[in-house]
Amino acid sequence: MLKTGKLDSEVLKRIIFDNIKFKRDEIITRPGIGEDCAEIDFGEYICVMSTDPITASVSDIGRLSIHISCNDIASNGVQPVGIMLAVMLPVGTTEEDIETIMKQAAAAAEIMEVEIIGGHTEITPAVNKPVIVSTAIGRQPKNKIKQEIKTGDKIFITKYCGIEGTGIIACDCRDEVKSILTSEELDEAEAMLDMVSVVKEGVIAGDIGVSAMHDITEGGVLGAVWELCQVAGLGAEINIADIPVKPVTQKICAHFDIDYLRLISSGCMLIIAPPEKQQELESRIDMIKCIGEVKPADFGVMMITDKGAEVIAPPESDELYKAVK
Repeated sequence: MLKTGKLDSEVLKRIIFDNIKFKRDEIITRPGIGEDCAEIDFGEYICVMSTDPITASVSDIGRLSIHISCNDIASNGVQPVGIMLAVMLPVGTTEEDIETIMKQAAAAAEIMEVEIIGGHTEITPAVNKPVIVSTAIGRQPKNKIKQEIKTGDKIFITKYCGIEGTGIIACDCRDEVKSILTSEELDEAEAMLDMVSVVKEGVIAGDIGVSAMHDITEGGVLGAVWELCQVAGLGAEINIADIPVKPVTQKICAHFDIDYLRLISSGCMLIIAPPEKQQELESRIDMIKCIGEVKPADFGVMMITDKGAEVIAPPESDELYKAVK
């Protein structure tokens, strides 16, 4: 039986990607491990598209449905312009429930300056809690030069690891979480959902001209590093001690026996850039830190821990599901 969460990389390739046979000339970037977006040639511009579901969160599902797909567009260094929402709701949903979701989504879209341009809404016995699938769309000039990841590039992350996971657990498991946190810590954890957008830093990094970006979602920081290495066909070495994490995240993760390095972390962007770009990145982006370096493929994908060098394994089911059932 398959585990809860997104498919692991081997299964995804074997039963999803390998069964996609037909190709069109207009498609520039196709599905792949670590690829956040599809890219389509529309002449003067490239259309950038990404689809993501929100299945684990209930209390902030409308807001997260906007941010998560927009984050993927931003990983291409592009400002999202439109978004479509497919909303599936369980039997028993009220008009008030739907209005709450849409008010959340509309408020988040206004902040992101992205327009909700369509979608679908239905009540169905096929789900037992709200599920939203969002598709975001952006565009970039076709003549924008794309960089490639190279050995010696630096690996950066923005903000803190575990941002989204901390916020979801604090909101959706509030009764249990408040028994281990002070009221101030609980407020801090819930407020972390206000930090889940990476559009600002993604657009800035795109303007600077970095080698690659990856929105850190399911699988956490370690999963994102592993996936980008698969895209590049290269290795990496990261220092775990350099990865920023809030104490409240550590406290929640300790309670639920969660590895925060593999906890869903929307709001935290993985950025790969040449060493000469480091100073500009650090001067223009708030809360960014270098955590490692790209290595040759035969080096492997490694992390330095207090026990020494260890191999980073491929991502599996996200640690979030230890707390949110």
